[in-house]
Amino acid sequence: MIKKYPVSIAPMMDWTDRHYRFFMRQITKKTLLYTEMITMNAILNGNKNHLLDFSEIEKPLVIQLGGDNPQKLAECAKICEDWNYDEINLNIGCPSERVQNGNFGACLMTTPEVVAECVNEMKKNVKIPITIKNRIGIDEKDSYEDLYNFIKIVSEAGCEKFIVHARSAILKGLSPKENRTVPPLRYDYVYKIKKDFPNLIIEINGGIKTVEDIQNHLNYTDGVMIGREAYENPYVFSDFDKIFFDDDSKKLNRREIIENLIPYVDNLTNSQIKANKLLVHLVNLFNHKQGTKIWKRYLSENMHKKEATSNILKELLLKLPDFVLDEYN
Repeated sequence: MIKKYPVSIAPMMDWTDRHYRFFMRQITKKTLLYTEMITMNAILNGNKNHLLDFSEIEKPLVIQLGGDNPQKLAECAKICEDWNYDEINLNIGCPSERVQNGNFGACLMTTPEVVAECVNEMKKNVKIPITIKNRIGIDEKDSYEDLYNFIKIVSEAGCEKFIVHARSAILKGLSPKENRTVPPLRYDYVYKIKKDFPNLIIEINGGIKTVEDIQNHLNYTDGVMIGREAYENPYVFSDFDKIFFDDDSKKLNRREIIENLIPYVDNLTNSQIKANKLLVHLVNLFNHKQGTKIWKRYLSENMHKKEATSNILKELLLKLPDFVLDEYN
């Protein structure tokens, strides 16, 4: 049975790797996490350990796949299930030129029958849920009727959960970065989809930043996916377990988070992996707090050095004010 999560963190290329996810699990234990998008051909032909391995602390965890070949995706789905992911998500929203050239991502919104066939073949091969992340439309095909038709056809193939980015994808003339901000947000489309398909799990994504935003959207949808705000202001998630999951477990302050990350960095460097694989994700930990300039400057000046170790974090614990390290907001 597919589980509802009121809050999740969006899959983001170059950002939501396993090191970021380990970091975020120090802040929120319950929020649903996603991998970066991984293409079907990468999984079938690449280093599976490198692409798919994760730590158990990262769960619940969804792997996001990119592709348009039903048989290949079905094979990938089985591999991902054997790797113990909780769900598999198919990317029908990415507008990048590279993805378009591969004929997957957002361009598949114009061929819902192909997406339905992909879902059908994947579901035949696995028991874990297959979900879709899509836009509300693409280029000139961005009416509510177009979105309704896409959801209807794909859900009839067995997809029970859709995460809808409430913007159209403009493939002709806008860059991927511009596609995250320029097309107008149409939250009303997503609300109406939930109303028209009450038995489906419908989550909303796009431009959502605050607890108040999330609470409002939850009045109309089953869940809220947060994208760039989760990277640019990660500590805001420290209250999410209590607010959205009714979990009263003790949350960690920033000192405790940093102390937990020191052995993680040690393990990286002992494995001949550069410390900045984790450290690069920590830059915004003190956003909007006193000491953030010290934190960001010291990290940026030192984390890319060949000799970088966990000593960078130990030194920063001495440089930052105790009251900032020890507070819980």
